[in-house]
Amino acid sequence: MQFWILILLSLAELVLFILLLRFFVRLKKSETLLVQLSEGQQNLMDKLRSNAELERELMQSFAVRQSELQHLNTGLEARAAELQELLDQAEAVSRSPQFLRELIITGKKKGRSSAQLAKSTGLSVDEVELILAQSAR
Repeated sequence: MQFWILILLSLAELVLFILLLRFFVRLKKSETLLVQLSEGQQNLMDKLRSNAELERELMQSFAVRQSELQHLNTGLEARAAELQELLDQAEAVSRSPQFLRELIITGKKKGRSSAQLAKSTGLSVDEVELILAQSAR
């Protein structure tokens, strides 16, 4: 009987040893998994920092571009005002009596009719003929 108790105790010790060995193997796997998770988390944090830096650089670049565009827009508006002023001056010159007179005389020398000249200058045919008659004197 002592023999069987000794064998039974030895078998119990062997089972406990096997269970303890499995526990340590699982513990080692868990430790490896935790290390991998920690490395993955560190990689994710590095990528997030990198993305945040890129976003900050993009926002700074965007602000610079916005400033440049506002400056260009101001320049364009000033240029548009200058061009409008020049157009107004050109319109005033094209409506001046001396310019219209020269335009009509030059057009008549090129063989255009009084009706064509009246249409191109915005004057009536009678006004065109009056200007031509005065220039003939």
